[in-house]
Amino acid sequence: MDTEAPHTQRGHSSPSEGEGWPRSAFSRTAGGAPSAGPDPDRSAGRRASWRRAAALGAICTVFLLLLSNFVVQPFLIPSRSMERTLQVGDRVLVNKLAYRFGDQPRRGDVVVFDGTGSFVRAPAGGGPVGELVRGAASALGLAEPSDTDFVKRVVGVGGDDVVCCDAAGRVSVNGVPLDEPYLYPGDAPSKVPFRIVVPLGTLWVMGDHRSQSRDSRDHLGEPGGGMVPVEKVIGRVDWIGWPVSRWGSVGGGHG
Repeated sequence: MDTEAPHTQRGHSSPSEGEGWPRSAFSRTAGGAPSAGPDPDRSAGRRASWRRAAALGAICTVFLLLLSNFVVQPFLIPSRSMERTLQVGDRVLVNKLAYRFGDQPRRGDVVVFDGTGSFVRAPAGGGPVGELVRGAASALGLAEPSDTDFVKRVVGVGGDDVVCCDAAGRVSVNGVPLDEPYLYPGDAPSKVPFRIVVPLGTLWVMGDHRSQSRDSRDHLGEPGGGMVPVEKVIGRVDWIGWPVSRWGSVGGGHG
């Protein structure tokens, strides 16, 4: 008589969880590949990478805003008034330190200035959030400048006697005719005759494309007489930064 207990027969199906095979075996598919469940470590790593990238972006933005507020500010040229020197769409770099340490704007300098009170009336206040966003975009050169910001060339400084035009049709300063090679081809130095003495602490400014420029000449009969207070000058345009094909310094036209 066979006293050994008969073996229990099993089929070829997989054993039930917990019977014979370790629990870890059930974390894989039948083909041996890992299951499709999320990997907590990988997800946490991605979140950390995004946080680092966001923090780096914020730091860079703050740095650029500080740089543009105190050192060099990009400025998008919105009009034809300074052609050929500056063209529509050029992004120029405005040196905000040029006049910070006692230096004054000189004849021939191309400057960016706030025309509030001289070229335009004070604008009505907009929404604070919208103004902040627009101001930040403008400071980074990503948007058109404020409607109160202008770019022109200094023709006369405080005390100068500026006259147009002499017998040869030229602008003269203190009796000396100006050589203006920067004028747009075909433009006259001015079709508007004028004679002014620039008050101390102010500037007489004009565009290089005289027939397309609204400048000091257009404000002769208004309060301020078209003069720009020196303290309203934001900085001097020293370089063209974009497009790459136009990289270079701007420079002054006369002393």
